[in-house]
Amino acid sequence: MTAMAHANAGAEGMDPGLIALSATPTHTAALAHLGHALSDATRSAILLALRDGAQCPADLAEALDVSRQKMSNHLSTLRGCGLVVAERDGRHAHYRLAHDDVARALDAMLGLALALDPDCCDNKECTC
Repeated sequence: MTAMAHANAGAEGMDPGLIALSATPTHTAALAHLGHALSDATRSAILLALRDGAQCPADLAEALDVSRQKMSNHLSTLRGCGLVVAERDGRHAHYRLAHDDVARALDAMLGLALALDPDCCDNKECTC
């Protein structure tokens, strides 16, 4: 059994038939594309905010203290990566995570970040 297969053998809730034993160039490019989306702190904050449900860009911009134009650009990047979708409501759009798996993946990555740096959240009000 390869090291990758060993590591994957213990992955809870995953169908062993879906676990690739080696990364193809396409897998690598897809992961790098997601990494680009998460590499910006504002985009990460948007995704974390959308775990609680759909929001309009103006509210997100205000909550994250960025201009509406920058928010539009960040949301465009996240849409391009397939992480968020826009739902039209008349003249307004509300953004939500594209899939429940995105929220679960964000929670897992946040858990990993906290495991790697347990002191990152020294704020008593932190809800991560």
